[in-house]
Amino acid sequence: MTIETDIPSLSGLEYIPYINESGQLPEQLQGKIGVYAIFNREQILQFVGYSRDVYLSLKQHLVRQPQSCYWVKVKTIERPSRTVLENIERAWIAENGSIPLGNGDNKDKWTQPIDAKAVMKPEEQANYENPIHDEIARIKIIKNVARRVEAEILGVLEVRGLQMQIRFNPKLKEEGLLDLK
Repeated sequence: MTIETDIPSLSGLEYIPYINESGQLPEQLQGKIGVYAIFNREQILQFVGYSRDVYLSLKQHLVRQPQSCYWVKVKTIERPSRTVLENIERAWIAENGSIPLGNGDNKDKWTQPIDAKAVMKPEEQANYENPIHDEIARIKIIKNVARRVEAEILGVLEVRGLQMQIRFNPKLKEEGLLDLK
């Protein structure tokens, strides 16, 4: 058993498939506190983070960045300690030799709800900005954009073989945001 202050090298940890052969995320990580590193298909580091529930965080990252989540490496700890988690996160980023894309300028894409307004098609944008529409009509338009983006994400995950239920928060769709419930 290692003590909480031991920082394992990232390269020494085993790659875990993000989506296993049963179409599930690594269920052994449910409710686990830890630091995780997410890799793309070519096993290039994309993001390093920490969480009080690694499983839920991995699920969030998968819907936000499905094309970048193929492998994960994890170090769990028994007792929550932000200092220990941050030290491991920093050590792994340093070991990588450069800041992963998801920890740099693209961090919001990994850590914040998906903004459907940012991916509106020109016709959706024009319809949304049409001055004849009142607030209720705009909410309906943005909700439909959010539903389209949600369907696209779910389609990508289905192709990837994901078998688990993904539910987005319906209240946030009115604001054009997608986040898991």
